[in-house]
Amino acid sequence: MNDPNENIEKRPWFEPVEIGEIPSIPSRVIFVLLCVTPVVATILFGAVDPATWVILSLSAFSISALWLYDGWRRRRLLLNADVLLIPLLGLIAIGVVQLVPIFSPELPAGLVPDISRSAISMDPYATRMFLGRLVVLFVFFAAALTFVNQRSRLQKVVYLVIGFGSLMAIFAILQRLSSPEAIYGMRVPTQAIPFGPFVNQHHFAAFMEMTAGLTFGFLFAGGIKRENRILLILAAVLMGTATVMTSSRGGLLSLGGVLLFAAAASNYNKAAVASHQSSETNRRQKLVTGAVIAAMVLLVFGMVLFLRADSSLIRGVGLGGGADVSNGRLHFWSVAIRVFADHPILGAGLDAFGAAFTRYDSWNGVFRVEQAHNDYLQTLADAGVIGFACIAAFVYFLFRKGIAQIATADPFQRSAVIGALAGCVGIVIHSFFDFPLRTPSNAFFFLLLVTVAVVRISPKRHHRTLTSSSF
Repeated sequence: MNDPNENIEKRPWFEPVEIGEIPSIPSRVIFVLLCVTPVVATILFGAVDPATWVILSLSAFSISALWLYDGWRRRRLLLNADVLLIPLLGLIAIGVVQLVPIFSPELPAGLVPDISRSAISMDPYATRMFLGRLVVLFVFFAAALTFVNQRSRLQKVVYLVIGFGSLMAIFAILQRLSSPEAIYGMRVPTQAIPFGPFVNQHHFAAFMEMTAGLTFGFLFAGGIKRENRILLILAAVLMGTATVMTSSRGGLLSLGGVLLFAAAASNYNKAAVASHQSSETNRRQKLVTGAVIAAMVLLVFGMVLFLRADSSLIRGVGLGGGADVSNGRLHFWSVAIRVFADHPILGAGLDAFGAAFTRYDSWNGVFRVEQAHNDYLQTLADAGVIGFACIAAFVYFLFRKGIAQIATADPFQRSAVIGALAGCVGIVIHSFFDFPLRTPSNAFFFLLLVTVAVVRISPKRHHRTLTSSSF
């Protein structure tokens, strides 16, 4: 019997190459780790604790080691060199430069240790930790782009996101009704309002936006059996109910954007594919979509009222009291702008906004604000225009590649792409009011959605790929 790697051994590394139809054992283990890591990160309080990063770092190390071992066995290192990896590499490079002892940020004497006064970052320790997280996320994303390379694996990722999101929605609703102040009945956060396994209720809302986006994609665009749509409606209602109960106005607004994008993209695609249909048929499809949306909205608000979460509903729609409707965000944003004005090129340091806020704060100085509650402004403050350009490039290539995928994919993948892009739209909107991706578990799930949106899967039963460049 011929060795499937016989011809591969004669080719140089990193060229486009077809691998065998049967995945290797290391690639299977890598795929399992790609699925397990986001779930574990979510269950462990969203992975906001430093100790959790020991587990996540071991996962990234295992993925890297298995990846190299798989390449050694094949005599070829599989790599989907997608253009979306470049912005992440850019952020990592910025963090490295910020830690190089080039010049002093001219902080007052005694404010920081002498050893860090020659670094660009105003908080070198925070920048080092954030840089380590970026490396873990980069490894995860690069592996996802490479090893989610078969239709069966894409299906498993989709089912994982929707199924796990539904379970977390049920758990979070029950926990809010039984023990709203404690996570798992044992951990009571002191500086935030918890929801589900998350320390911050707004970040749970962001998690629901992503999982709901994928659900809406299949609900509106099809791609699954009709008898399974009732399960999708139930999942969407549970996720919507949990989102409203978080009392997150940014979450509710973002969920609305997710819903509208999924419905609009699905209807536009159907009209493009079936342009030969009569106007009456197209009108009927739009009416059905509108009726489904209206029914889900009514069911969500009905469940919230039935569960007696009236205060959540009132605040969620923006009718809550309070003199400052922004909850201090306007002040945080003004500080971020001032930090950026003084550090326009490379910023004040990745994740160094807490230290910068202490210096630029015009309030009484009692509170230390770690985040700007606007990820775009904080990126400008932390990484300057170069870092912001990396984020803008990532978003641009994501939607450019994803929208192109909608027109070329098979029915299942088309629905998955629409849903994944819808979930990403939710994060893009929510990032104007909060910092959802700075919760590590959300970042992992976001990168999974990005993978679903841009990865190219062969419609054939047996998929042969990889090491292709996507520039």
